[in-house]
Amino acid sequence: MAASLEALTGPHVWRGASGCSRRAVLATGFPALDETIGGGWPWGAVIEIFVARYGIGELRLLMPALAATSRSEAASAGWIVWIAPPFVPYAPALASHGVDVARVLLVRPPRPAARTSNGLEGAARPGPAAGEEALWATEQAVRSGTSAVVLAWVDSANDKALRRLQLSAEERDTGLVLFRPEAACAQRSPAALRLRVSADAAGVRVEVLKCRGGRPTTLILDLSSSASSGSFSQPAEEAAPFLPGVSPVRRSHHDKGL
Repeated sequence: MAASLEALTGPHVWRGASGCSRRAVLATGFPALDETIGGGWPWGAVIEIFVARYGIGELRLLMPALAATSRSEAASAGWIVWIAPPFVPYAPALASHGVDVARVLLVRPPRPAARTSNGLEGAARPGPAAGEEALWATEQAVRSGTSAVVLAWVDSANDKALRRLQLSAEERDTGLVLFRPEAACAQRSPAALRLRVSADAAGVRVEVLKCRGGRPTTLILDLSSSASSGSFSQPAEEAAPFLPGVSPVRRSHHDKGL
């Protein structure tokens, strides 16, 4: 009966309590956080993590899960994809936390071009990658079927783009984490989990803004004495010797945007 219902309705129709137990989660490695968000990171769904500034400990929350994904035989052929990170991932630190760096793929969407005084496009200007390009690269990474988990740094995304990512993650059962600026908290989103992360004197402050089956709450995680402490970024010029997969990506004019 359940199989017949699935065939008729598809995977994206809510079926009350009958569908709740089927949601996959991956333990975060932090028991207090697992208890708060329903057992772990929701897999096959969008997770949004908001920060006022990057590098305050948001990546530490993901290290146990990334290490577990690295060790999983079921995900042995899948990439751990980083799209448009503000810093270059520091491979020795990742390896020390159990992440298989041979499976790390760094994708750098092109940055928006600058405009010269005569209106012509000049060299690409520094700063975050173009939002549209980063979103496109994220969707392609999820839909490819070759990614175990996708981490993407996205400054701006409308509701339509987020819904496309949500559906893609569900269809491929891929982990998808979007790191976003704090100002984006006010935006409507179909994400299964939304967290705001900030530094705290006692560790890292995690505010649960939205959680399937849960309610908003706040907890403090002490990471100072855990294996998750340390830096996970490095200067861009030092990336080549450590990261085996560094891929620039650009859409052709035939590709459709989000």
